[in-house]
Amino acid sequence: MNPAYLLIGGNLGNRQENLGRARRHIEKEAGAIIKRSAIYETAAWGLTDQPDFYNQALRIETTLTPEQLMTVILKIETTMGRIRQERYGPRIIDIDILFYGAIVCDTPAVTIPHPRITERRFVLAPLEEIAPDLIHPQLNKSIHELLAATTDTSPVKKVTNS
Repeated sequence: MNPAYLLIGGNLGNRQENLGRARRHIEKEAGAIIKRSAIYETAAWGLTDQPDFYNQALRIETTLTPEQLMTVILKIETTMGRIRQERYGPRIIDIDILFYGAIVCDTPAVTIPHPRITERRFVLAPLEEIAPDLIHPQLNKSIHELLAATTDTSPVKKVTNS
């Protein structure tokens, strides 16, 4: 089994129910959820004129390779009704692979660690809740350290306890 950290989020429809549906799909198709953060409400990033997002970090244990995991994630997003029209645009669900063990991977299919982790408080805050001591394999800094150092000042508000 391989540990992987995911971020799930969305800003369309019933955001909390959509995260629940995504978790059920992930457990069925990708691997067991070992830890999950609270759900956080955050302003949209990149394209800001849209509804706020709900985001949640997950730690899963998977037998899938990084490429297989990405394929499953894209299938889950499509099954749930994700339509990719506009970069950073509104979406019913978004699932990102943040880390996969200590692997560094940059292929046409997947880039791990996620390349914009350090720029996004909405990623770091929920991830820090479940893995503060996780070390970024390229930067050799913990998630706690990365959150403390990020220049993103966007508000991140806890909505639920998990």
